[in-house]
Amino acid sequence: MIRLLASPAHRLAALGLLLLAVTVGALAIQVPGADTVGAAPQSNAFIGVVAVGLAVYLLAVRLVLRERLPRAALWTILGIAVLLRAALLPALPFLSTDIYRYVWDGQVQAAGINPYRYIPADPALERLRDPAVYPLINRKDYARTIYPPAAQLVFAAVGQVSHSVTGMKLAMLGFEALGMLAMLAVLRGAGLPSARILIYAWNPLALWSFARDGHVDAVAIGLLGIALLARTRRRYGLAGALLGAATLVKVLPVAVAPAFVRGGRLWRPMLAGVAVIAVLYLPYLAAGPNVFGFAGGYGAEEGYDTGVGYWLLAGLGHLGLSPPSLLRTYLVCAGLTLAALALRIAFGPNRQTAPDAVALCRDAGLLAALTTCAASPHYAWYYPWLALPAVVAPAPALIWLGSAPILFLIDPFDDRFLWPSLVFVPALFLAARSLRQACTAPLSALPEGTAP
Repeated sequence: MIRLLASPAHRLAALGLLLLAVTVGALAIQVPGADTVGAAPQSNAFIGVVAVGLAVYLLAVRLVLRERLPRAALWTILGIAVLLRAALLPALPFLSTDIYRYVWDGQVQAAGINPYRYIPADPALERLRDPAVYPLINRKDYARTIYPPAAQLVFAAVGQVSHSVTGMKLAMLGFEALGMLAMLAVLRGAGLPSARILIYAWNPLALWSFARDGHVDAVAIGLLGIALLARTRRRYGLAGALLGAATLVKVLPVAVAPAFVRGGRLWRPMLAGVAVIAVLYLPYLAAGPNVFGFAGGYGAEEGYDTGVGYWLLAGLGHLGLSPPSLLRTYLVCAGLTLAALALRIAFGPNRQTAPDAVALCRDAGLLAALTTCAASPHYAWYYPWLALPAVVAPAPALIWLGSAPILFLIDPFDDRFLWPSLVFVPALFLAARSLRQACTAPLSALPEGTAP
């Protein structure tokens, strides 16, 4: 046995099977059919088990980045990835109820109704209510849908063929698969090992976010993956259009736009992206101002209007400082920092030594990570998209931020600073270490990525 595990390929398979066992074990903790994990002991046990899965995943990432694996290892990686998703797909979601709103919006559009027009509890939609979906919609008594037009078009398409949660989850996994296939093509084009796809394919946060709970972020990941592929093949207009569509699934992907126009290639991707955004909004404009849905109300619910929703300001609040009084300063500083980085990436001198695909994903990953950290959402499924550029440019902080927020699935303290610090503090340490290495290493010796 020891001799077998001495082979990197066999160690990879062993880690994959262990991750599968841990995932199934975590799944078994929840009471079948319940809409939550359970009481506090069950919740604590669940988060402990998924943390073990995170550790197994990080060991697998380290193996892939440091060892030479045979080409056949790709099939092991993809096979385990399929098994992991198949294990989580059949059961109903219990970590989030967002998918019921997706299914509902699809049903509303299948009935020929603008999804931004009514809240689900409006009497005008009474005929669409069913016992499987409607009772589980969150905020159904006061909130219009928050999801942008590209997401709504996906909900509408799924609603034409299925009114089930499983059908919606399958659609999300389909987009996720498109993203992974696109990144495999980017890896091949850059001459990098295909086994690096494991960085996304085995990411436990992606597994629980999409195979289990079916979050719409998977659509943005799929579109972003194809956009990155198009950009590496110098299809600038197509890349901009796809990035625009991804932005109208989840707003955060707009943060990587400066990486797409790097080197002065501005107008074609920018115009294509803006055009796609305008065209996607057209079918829904009859809703008037309501076309932006519950976006404003959501920000207030999450504490962004008072500052307590931001990790750093929440921490300062523990020290007796007032998050509301610091909010403007925080937003100005974060905005200026991100703007300076965006301008540097988009228009700064091009002194890269890495291949174009690596530089693109490195810059996109940096922009994505800083923007997401500045917003510091406390929902775990906002973070797996960071693992996508990490496949090509595997910075330690990016890999950590794309997977470690699995700890956010359950917060035993219900606090916006203490528990999230388990993710953000190590990320800051990893980022500082990488920055120090970049500053001290000769330019020709700068690595394309370092294992965590």
